[in-house]
Amino acid sequence: MVLFCLGFPDQALAWSNAAITEARELAHPPSVAVGLTFSARLLSLVGDNAALGERTDQLFSLAIEQGFPFWRAEGTTFRGWVKVKNGDVTEGISLLRSGMAAYRATGAEVWTPYRIALHARACEIAEQVEEGLTLLDDALQIVERTGERWFSAELNRHKGQLLLREGQTEAAEELYRKALSIAEEQEAKLWELRAAASLARLRREQGRRAQARDLLAPVYGWFTEGFSTPDLKEAKALLDELG
Repeated sequence: MVLFCLGFPDQALAWSNAAITEARELAHPPSVAVGLTFSARLLSLVGDNAALGERTDQLFSLAIEQGFPFWRAEGTTFRGWVKVKNGDVTEGISLLRSGMAAYRATGAEVWTPYRIALHARACEIAEQVEEGLTLLDDALQIVERTGERWFSAELNRHKGQLLLREGQTEAAEELYRKALSIAEEQEAKLWELRAAASLARLRREQGRRAQARDLLAPVYGWFTEGFSTPDLKEAKALLDELG
């Protein structure tokens, strides 16, 4: 997870796959469940929905077989997100909600802001912008209370994205800048790329194409791997469009 945030998605995926392989060789079900869960979380961030579907099915089956309520809740959440990405948004949102309820019933709270962010993204896809904003505010409050800040840049960026859909351009830009600042402070290059890309798109819409390119180009230029991931592909396409 750390390697992904720092801007090394290929290395992150390699370490994740190695962890699952080692856990299976040990024949230790809890370790396999942990490996599958982190892999699913990573793949949901990368945007590889096909691979995420496979990992989620493996996790869910293991959790049922071994009687692991914690990891069953994890599997339910990722099943919901796969449904959303495959176009079954209503069923996906239902699974995201039930997965969150089951997860919290175990007493767990870590990773909750990310789970809420998935639900908020699903709401955005379903055109439920106000509910999405409410969810993101809840996630940001949890970040403030617990200090779980690894996803805070993305929470702010996504909130800005929803506000932009409501025509609140100034508020959106402020949140994009906040996301960029958090990412820079954390040296989280993947989040920095996403924030820079969002701000660059806004600059493009404002007719400030040169500023957009100057903002995004150096961040994209930092990367040495991950060029087959959606994040890098979309940033490259945006730079090509900006000229």
